Amino acid sequence: MTEKDQPKSSINLLKGWPNPCLLPVAQINAASASALSNPNVSTPGLLYGPDPGYWPLREGIATWLSRFYDKHLKASIYAERICITGGASQSLASILQVFSDPVYTRFIWMVSPTYFRVCPIFEDNAFAGRLRSVPEDDEGIDVDFLGKRLQDEDQNALGDEASRNDSPTHRPHNGHHEVPSNGNTRDTLKGLQRWRKAYRHVIYAVPTFSNPSSRTMTLRRRQELVQIARQYDALVITDDVYDQLQWLSKHIAKPSTYDDPSPSLRQALLPRLVDIDRWFQGGAERHGADGFGNVVSNGSFSKLAAPGVRCGWAEGSESFILGLSKCGSSASGGAPSQMTSTFMAQLLSSGELEKHIYTTLQPAYARRYNSMISAIERYLLPLEVTLPQSDRDVVGGYFLWLKLPKPLVAEAVAQRAEAEENLIIGQGPLFAVYGDERKDLERQVRICFSWEAEENLSEGIQRLATVIRKMLRDPPSPTDTTASGPSLPVGGY
Repeated sequence: MTEKDQPKSSINLLKGWPNPCLLPVAQINAASASALSNPNVSTPGLLYGPDPGYWPLREGIATWLSRFYDKHLKASIYAERICITGGASQSLASILQVFSDPVYTRFIWMVSPTYFRVCPIFEDNAFAGRLRSVPEDDEGIDVDFLGKRLQDEDQNALGDEASRNDSPTHRPHNGHHEVPSNGNTRDTLKGLQRWRKAYRHVIYAVPTFSNPSSRTMTLRRRQELVQIARQYDALVITDDVYDQLQWLSKHIAKPSTYDDPSPSLRQALLPRLVDIDRWFQGGAERHGADGFGNVVSNGSFSKLAAPGVRCGWAEGSESFILGLSKCGSSASGGAPSQMTSTFMAQLLSSGELEKHIYTTLQPAYARRYNSMISAIERYLLPLEVTLPQSDRDVVGGYFLWLKLPKPLVAEAVAQRAEAEENLIIGQGPLFAVYGDERKDLERQVRICFSWEAEENLSEGIQRLATVIRKMLRDPPSPTDTTASGPSLPVGGY
């Protein structure tokens, strides 16, 4: 067999994991050794933890976040605003258990395209059939669309309730509430204690370097989203897991500066929505508000240290964090990740985590991102492939979101790429909100620069360009694709 006939090695631009070479193995080893060798740390670490989590880690996270978001804060973040979680996904499930209700909460509103693995979490909490998509533009979530839909759905719910009350045959069903298809105005199914509430709507977003679209929501949109949430009694749940993974874009930075990031990249580009909710127009504890606030921030060490540590945090108002800590699973077994929390507290207090972010992750991801962008500019842009927010000075995250030229569709391109080039990419419909009938994702693909070996990234883009060039020359008919729809990848994020 000649070299030309050799099968191409697989390149996976779908998998949203950190490359193993970027894991802080030595630092975690040192932190764990320090924690386990000190009985004052190891004993509480190996026992059941307090419901809100390991106090030194709560303090460490609050201090670290206060530094990172400093220029957007009117006062420092304090530990009582922090609850330790098992990571962003586990935290989302706990938030829904405490602060949503399958009867009272009407809909889940999700920015589209979305991180597809959150849809089952919402469905597990009895919201199957009630997930609603909200489109993005270059400023992020389309707040005009969201506001109109929220207004319409609330009016529909009020109309349905009036019709039911006027009906002589309306009866409760065995004492339980029926869940109407378009909302309700009735009482909650769950019992409510003073430390919890049910929100009428839930909104899910990744505001900074979004997965999958890579977009960053503007400050104006963030403020407008907080206003809408307050108006319609909505809880905004944000995954703020990529904020620290930022660097200067290719047209600003020179390759020689990647290993010496600007000091400005050690602070956040924008305030989080939870910061805006804390202060904007009187804040979460303004006159007439209940003190719970309308935003909770999900944070995680998965992207900053390692996914296997299964440790993260939620930040919100004191009332919200108290309620979250009283989730049944936490009250039963204590906060999740108690032992790992002692390791992460050590990483923070020693400064090793921040050092890893600023001297390893930011430079490595800057090189990877800009290598891929250079390849896109050389091989894909001439084929009329486009990407959003291409003029940003500061970029980040794990992903890039590409729009294919007409008449190509993502499913067919992904199939051809895997079959002919041994290249795996994320096809747009995979990132649709469950039940969404809009077709605007059919020409979109997501590619990831965090997992593959750095030297494979440009090669992967060249392979994708080869497939697109062939398909533009000889466009497939609609019947050429055999798959019934996108399948969920194993280990894909």
